[in-house]
Amino acid sequence: MSLVEIVATAFGLLCVWLTVRQNIWCWPTGLVMVTLYIYIFYGVRLYSDMGLQVIYVFLQIYGWVHWARGGTKEKKLPVTRISRTEALFWVVTAAAAVAALGWVMKHKAGAALPYWDAVTTVLSLVAQYLMARKLLESWLVWITVDVLSIGIYNVKGLHLTAGLYAVFLGLATAGFFAWRRSP
Repeated sequence: MSLVEIVATAFGLLCVWLTVRQNIWCWPTGLVMVTLYIYIFYGVRLYSDMGLQVIYVFLQIYGWVHWARGGTKEKKLPVTRISRTEALFWVVTAAAAVAALGWVMKHKAGAALPYWDAVTTVLSLVAQYLMARKLLESWLVWITVDVLSIGIYNVKGLHLTAGLYAVFLGLATAGFFAWRRSP
């Protein structure tokens, strides 16, 4: 456990707590967190996770702008639901992306836990995009990612980060129910 991991964990907790509350400040706090995790994941050879954090930098900015400008001037962007067609698209796309990324990370990068890392990376991208669009189902994808990540980070000795994802799991569950009740 390093000071960088402690700070990243604190910003991660704040980010998800703000997201559950639909507070736009979740995006800049998330930006700090993902920037720190680029460094952390490079150090433990979780290259898919490291690359994910780089992409998150851009998705954090996208989400921040979309939440700020996505609703009308009188009200904030509403929570909506994904269609069955969109859900099928994301399942097929994610499966193909996991297979491709896992293969590359195993055979070309020598990454640790290449397929498990690919699953959480791809699903995290899907969840982050759905969250930026304020789709309720984003939380269900996050719950899946959190469960898998707890195991991966424990295996890699990132126990504080695994603990963070256990808290994320609780917050994601709370977020799902809070957003489901949202008008």
